[in-house]
Amino acid sequence: MRNFLLTLFLALFISACAVKDFQRFDKNDHKGSEVKEVPESVYKQERVFEWKIQQGDRVEITAFNQSSNSGGQLSELLNSGGQRVYTQRIGDEGMLIGADGMVNLPLIGNIKISGLTEKQASEKLIEEYKQYLRNPYVAVKILNQRLFVLGEVRKPGVVLVTNGTMSLFEALASSGDISDYADRTAIRVIRGDMRQPEVRTIDMTDFASMTASSLILRPNDVVYVASRDDRASMIGFDEELPWARFLATLLQPFSTAAVVYGVTK
Repeated sequence: MRNFLLTLFLALFISACAVKDFQRFDKNDHKGSEVKEVPESVYKQERVFEWKIQQGDRVEITAFNQSSNSGGQLSELLNSGGQRVYTQRIGDEGMLIGADGMVNLPLIGNIKISGLTEKQASEKLIEEYKQYLRNPYVAVKILNQRLFVLGEVRKPGVVLVTNGTMSLFEALASSGDISDYADRTAIRVIRGDMRQPEVRTIDMTDFASMTASSLILRPNDVVYVASRDDRASMIGFDEELPWARFLATLLQPFSTAAVVYGVTK
């Protein structure tokens, strides 16, 4: 009986290990382009980084004119975002920046704002409106700043960036945290041209490794959390465990009887 139970357990364990074949982002992929330490000069630049408006971005532009009377009343000229509250963006808000980098606005017509930060774009539009208005005020806000969190997290997908940049901890927290099957020693941040990306590898189990790298993320970054080498066997074992418990419960009377019989014999 003991031999039978041992054989049964081994069969379940082996089937659990072989239940699935998962494809992994191998640790040696892009080995030549991986960065594990970020120089202090680069880190300082990332702390003050501001996204510049690009082709394909969506921007909200609000323009007012302040009257010259003592009350200084503001009259609205343009509000490309309407009165929406962006609790969840659906992708059609604001004004789309086309291939020419321009937007078409009342009074001033087509103006190029690509390559400018939000503040720079606001200042440029104020100067343009001053040709027609005495006290214009213009605010520009980029709406579609986001990054992507993939791999072994509980809620993979798109994460909105509302403050220009975001820390790695914020991105992972927004994705429901790392899953139990994640390889915490190989968190990858993929940035830039997808044909020749810069890949940063961060070991979240080593504080020294985290401080030597940079945990500041930019819009359009891809955070990839690799899976552990034994992910397939872990999931397979979890899937087979209820059956093993059921069989163990079912066979427990026979095992007990065999033990009692062996003792009394």
